[in-house]
Amino acid sequence: MNIPENLLYTEDHEWVRIEGDEAYIGITDFAQGELGDIVYVEVETEGEELEKGTVFGTVEAVKTVSDLFMPLSGEVIEFNSELESSPELVNSDPYGEGWMIKVKVSDQGDLLSPEAYKELIGQ
Repeated sequence: MNIPENLLYTEDHEWVRIEGDEAYIGITDFAQGELGDIVYVEVETEGEELEKGTVFGTVEAVKTVSDLFMPLSGEVIEFNSELESSPELVNSDPYGEGWMIKVKVSDQGDLLSPEAYKELIGQ
């Protein structure tokens, strides 16, 4: 299981990469593995200020649709448009090309360390 040490995590299996006052957000390797082949990512919250825990979009896999939850509070400033034509990037590169949104952070809140996330998923 790939759990990069330079990221922060949530109990809902999102990852966060903080860069100054902005953050990139996606789903973890564990989450994409549980979902299976991802066929569609929908984010209609670009430009909106969202609170931590709010649904920012959905990810559709062959067998299920799952909500995506904001791991922190902030304004969604960008959706990874590559996912419109290539949603499988979430499966093949969840921590790189498969990122989902970029957020201008207003409140980072409590996020899990890599060690705490490993404990959560039993690694």
